[in-house]
Amino acid sequence: MFEITAHGIRRTETADALPASARPKKYNWLYVVILGAAVSIGLFSLGRYTASTSRQDAGPARTPAKSIAVLPFDNLSRDPDNAYFTEGVQDEILTRLAKVADLKVISRTSTQHFKSAPENLPQIAKQLGVTNILEGSVQRVADQVRVNVQLINALTDEHIWADTYDRKLTDIFAVESEIAQAIAQALQATLTGSEKSSIAKKPTENPEAYELYLKGRFFWNKRTGVDLRKAIDYFNQAIAKDPNYALAYAGLADSYLLLPNYGNASTQEAIPPARAAVKKALELDDSLAEAHASTGLLDQLELHLERGNAEFERAIQLKPNYATAHHWLMLGRLTLGHLDQAIAEGKRALELDPLSLIINADFAWTYFCARRFDEAEAQARKTLEIDPNFFLAHYYLGEVLQFKGRLADAIPEFQKAFDLNSDPYSLGMLGQAYARKGQEDEAQKVLARLNELAKSRYVAPYAVALVYLGLGEKERAIAELERAYQSGDSNYLFVIKVDPMLDDLRSDSRFEALVQKVTGGK
Repeated sequence: MFEITAHGIRRTETADALPASARPKKYNWLYVVILGAAVSIGLFSLGRYTASTSRQDAGPARTPAKSIAVLPFDNLSRDPDNAYFTEGVQDEILTRLAKVADLKVISRTSTQHFKSAPENLPQIAKQLGVTNILEGSVQRVADQVRVNVQLINALTDEHIWADTYDRKLTDIFAVESEIAQAIAQALQATLTGSEKSSIAKKPTENPEAYELYLKGRFFWNKRTGVDLRKAIDYFNQAIAKDPNYALAYAGLADSYLLLPNYGNASTQEAIPPARAAVKKALELDDSLAEAHASTGLLDQLELHLERGNAEFERAIQLKPNYATAHHWLMLGRLTLGHLDQAIAEGKRALELDPLSLIINADFAWTYFCARRFDEAEAQARKTLEIDPNFFLAHYYLGEVLQFKGRLADAIPEFQKAFDLNSDPYSLGMLGQAYARKGQEDEAQKVLARLNELAKSRYVAPYAVALVYLGLGEKERAIAELERAYQSGDSNYLFVIKVDPMLDDLRSDSRFEALVQKVTGGK
């Protein structure tokens, strides 16, 4: 008799069509009951809707009060070469804050996308998921340094705290420590005794070494084979300036450990120098979160998967806001098939570093390995929105498109990945995609090219196995994977348990035996 419409509660057409005689007065009470029920239902739905809407609209208010992003500092020095020094001041304040468990601190790889003093603070705070923003400037003249900082509640535009520090260059680390402690106090963050000690610790006595370390991390974050080699050079220069610089050894280890991922070295080549560097870092400072995370990555490459995860967890205990440790723990969980835990860890890593290319890309791969292909595609495309030229996002997007039956779209993604990084993995993916599309001649050309490349540079057996898989030569694909395991070439092999690219082999007993050996029966 009645219905809820866009214009309110109305009688139905059926009711309106009834003649007056067909509507006995003794049933008028029924209309009242129905109308009352309709109004009740409408009010209930409206209440549910408005409550839901108010919760959605309250997005920024849900950000933690004790959350902060440290934006790039202005370089007020006349010498543009001081830009790295200015970045160093910002980075060191951020690093010290990241050790406080009671704070949420956004990583520098995300904050570096913004200007030092932008006009749209509320929008930036919303994008980064924080309440507070720290702005600052650095002026360096000879051995004198002036640092200006101001802490702002970006949601209310309230200036919470500000100060200026005039010091000698040799006192810069003490200034950074004072600033970090003042911010923690202003945000009413609770600091443990170990956190207070950690904030006050000097990473090095040599400012030049620190600038070289920063340059190393800059190229390390670019995640290409060529840039990782540049990072290694800068970390070695930092160590030459200060042989007791634990962070520089950790950075050196990280660079060697990532080289196999980007087709620039074999695992066997990368592990010895990485092991030596991480051992030295821990000898110098056993409480260094970065060194424990490096150890975890080393364990993962050596297929000590459970032990590697324990090291990642230790790194997070020491530095709760260390996005890289959460990122690598995501991959560690993935290797053992703990998919829900891996996804949860990936979400935490992105909370701390929402604009990180590598975390966004590897999170797409985690969704892919969990067979959540729609989410994987969306995440890969989100990464490409941040940087259309990040080769790994094209690589992962190609994998997803292939599994969604869109080979014609996948092939250009693999080609783009190879064009951007020239790595054998992308070439192998291209070859197997050609084969699956029925272009076997093209696949054979790729296979020949990989074999030719292997004469002059490192080519992972995994890359060759991909092409054999596409050609349907399962025995040869398994033989390549076995060769990788026997030679200690574990890159990409450590995720053999869940890698969808290897699904064609999962019914083969030889392959399943290899999975058991790689994962230790987990």
